[in-house]
Amino acid sequence: MAQALRPNTVGGLFATDGKPHPLQDTLLAVTLVLGVTAFVTGFFDSLHLLSSWTGLVGVLTGAYGQWISVTTRERFGLILGLGASAVGFFLGMAHGGLFGGVIG
Repeated sequence: MAQALRPNTVGGLFATDGKPHPLQDTLLAVTLVLGVTAFVTGFFDSLHLLSSWTGLVGVLTGAYGQWISVTTRERFGLILGLGASAVGFFLGMAHGGLFGGVIG
């Protein structure tokens, strides 16, 4: 019964090392916000500039965040943000692209 008294800290999805990671947490939050923005605006044809640029920046931010991430919690959130950013980016590119209608 000794195992019932000790909490299981190994193998959790949101396991952390107990140390602060301000840069990684900031990149996680920025990637998630950019991903949601790109994903939502990607469904509107007239917002292709916003969706394509926020998607591109979200993918780049998320890729750098993945590179320097430390914990599983950070990587999990970054993958969600990266996926949403990529979908928003591709939808924005399909609706007019990064410079569609501006350069002409």
